[in-house]
Amino acid sequence: MAEILEVKDIAQQEYLINMGPQHPSTHGVMRLVVSLNGEIVKNVQPHCGYIHRGIEKMCEKLTYPQIIHLTDRMDYLSAHMNNASVCLTVEKALGIEIPERVKYIRTIMDELQRIASHQLWWCAFGMDLGGLTCFFYGLRDREPILDIFEESTGSRLIQSYYTPGGLMNDIHPDFQKKVKEFIKYFRKILPEYDQLLTGNVIFQERTKGIGILSKEEAINRGLTGPSGRGSGFACDVRKRAPYHLYDKVDFKECLYEEGDTFARYKVRIDEMWESMKIIEQLIDNIPEGDYTAKMKAVIKLPEGEFFQRVETARGELICFIVSDGNKNPLRVKFRSPNLINLASLNVMSKDFKIADLVAISGSLDLVIPCMDR
Repeated sequence: MAEILEVKDIAQQEYLINMGPQHPSTHGVMRLVVSLNGEIVKNVQPHCGYIHRGIEKMCEKLTYPQIIHLTDRMDYLSAHMNNASVCLTVEKALGIEIPERVKYIRTIMDELQRIASHQLWWCAFGMDLGGLTCFFYGLRDREPILDIFEESTGSRLIQSYYTPGGLMNDIHPDFQKKVKEFIKYFRKILPEYDQLLTGNVIFQERTKGIGILSKEEAINRGLTGPSGRGSGFACDVRKRAPYHLYDKVDFKECLYEEGDTFARYKVRIDEMWESMKIIEQLIDNIPEGDYTAKMKAVIKLPEGEFFQRVETARGELICFIVSDGNKNPLRVKFRSPNLINLASLNVMSKDFKIADLVAISGSLDLVIPCMDR
């Protein structure tokens, strides 16, 4: 007869389950090996690399304008900001002053991208926690931004609109009109998000006091973006190291001290308001002029090391280029906010329930292809 385990022995057994790699709550091809004691999470071990494409290595064989087309395949919900990281690095290395018109358009495009990214995060986050209606509302409100992108860039998701020195082409004649119409519409609609989800008692029970990360831990672990600012870490690159026109516009850095899932949620809701505020300050003041600076047909950076920080929808992205003076970089490295933010998931989830793990991971707004570069 098989030996019958006593109840206390069963309780001490480690139980492992796999979330992913094909799991709706991981929002991509990522595997989490979760160690449980009953329903309580004791350890979360992420396994990445399921869609690794070797983007950084491929960049070494491409020219600088060609690299742009790989960057928006990383964090596809921050395509414009990813493009900007390379363009700004190249422009800094060459000492190029881009036209004022380009700075205005890039800043507006970046903030439209931030709103569209946060809208998709909001609708998926609500759905993860059982609010299917959120998914329809979020996608509905994101559609006008994608239409604006499509008119000017030719694409809706992966853009490649920014080029070293400027833009691929000028904005559509209806760009300003369509952007102002969207802002007017979304200012009336965004309060619905609070009515539907933010103020929902069940949602608050699922997020308040869940997945807490202190400010000290956030800083030590390099957590940036809305996830870091939800722990009170003032890390917005637009404020700390301004680029484009962020030193000319008035907006606040959204900070919460609680460090829980609800705080990270609130940061993103507030950021959508701030992004609209930035766009409104610029949209009627876009100056006339060229949409690109004069650039050589073949771009060669001087020998040396160059880098640029940008604030994507998920945090600080760093582009680091080592040049030996040729048309191809010697080395390219991207510091992904997604990979760094994922590293804090285990600390946030420990001693919470496995159902809370879905809420905590959703509050980090992870985009898996940005990790698997």
